[in-house]
Amino acid sequence: MSTTTKTRPDYAAARKAMIDSQLRTSGVNEPFVLERMGTLAREDFVPENAKGTAYMDRAIRLGEGGFLPAPLFHGAMLAEASPKADDTVLVIDGGSGYLPALVEPLVASVKAISPADALKAKKGNYSLVLVDGAIEHVPASLAKQVAEGGRIVTGLVERGVTRLATGRKSGKALALLPLAEMGVPRLGAFDKPESWSF
Repeated sequence: MSTTTKTRPDYAAARKAMIDSQLRTSGVNEPFVLERMGTLAREDFVPENAKGTAYMDRAIRLGEGGFLPAPLFHGAMLAEASPKADDTVLVIDGGSGYLPALVEPLVASVKAISPADALKAKKGNYSLVLVDGAIEHVPASLAKQVAEGGRIVTGLVERGVTRLATGRKSGKALALLPLAEMGVPRLGAFDKPESWSF
């Protein structure tokens, strides 16, 4: 009589492989990013049936329309945001809770809200806003969350292409500067309203 033992995945090895083959090879080498992403367990933020693929270079669908973006998006986002110890951070969460957990030890405070709540939010005063997905535009309700001189880092959808993007609040202006092209799941709540035409 033989018994088969199921081998538990080696998540620590998977995290190291993610760092070496996805982040470093794409130019994400900031020590604080590698330390956070090398210690935070991505498998804890996905359903049981997706744990084995938590470190693959693709987004993972979650229940109720949520998702966990690919590791490179989070690594590049953190590197671009360069969070400071005195930052007050608002995370528009894509549904996983991973991004708020990733940034929390690096800053003074973190608040996470859903995209739907972000559209209804009253004025905030956050020095850093992180959007865990790709948006078509920054609606007024989201722009109001960013403090004067504050930063926003997000995914941006332009003509069907998704990129990492960043912006800084100056007066009432908050324009996004597209950076590297990368696959980022779209947050439909931030689609531009369709304009009427003939």
